Amino acid sequence: MNKKVVLIADDDFDYLFITKFRLETAGFETLSASSQKQAEEIILAGGFDACVFDLMMENDDSGFVLAYKVKKLYPQVPVIITTNVTSETGYSFDNSTSWVKADLYLEKGVQSENIAEELKKLLKT
Repeated sequence: MNKKVVLIADDDFDYLFITKFRLETAGFETLSASSQKQAEEIILAGGFDACVFDLMMENDDSGFVLAYKVKKLYPQVPVIITTNVTSETGYSFDNSTSWVKADLYLEKGVQSENIAEELKKLLKT
């Protein structure tokens, strides 16, 4: 059975490292990017089954931009956006925000194991 490949993009090295480690432990292969620019290069190359993007990297909307690009090129690929915005501002995103092309929003602080479970649901594995 082929492992599902997850593209993870986050400018917080520690968060990126632990998320990558936990997803690999849960049976996924991973591609990782530490910037929006680096993630955009991977998106163009393809070869992934799902994505987990931090919302704010070089730009306040990096995760939104990446999600848009993924959905434009690969509409079937699920996208999860992780963010601290809710805890910092009180504003929350949900799946009813149609202009944002993500399948799920998770508040940072979520355990990596929960991200793996959500990916399995979205990928129907």
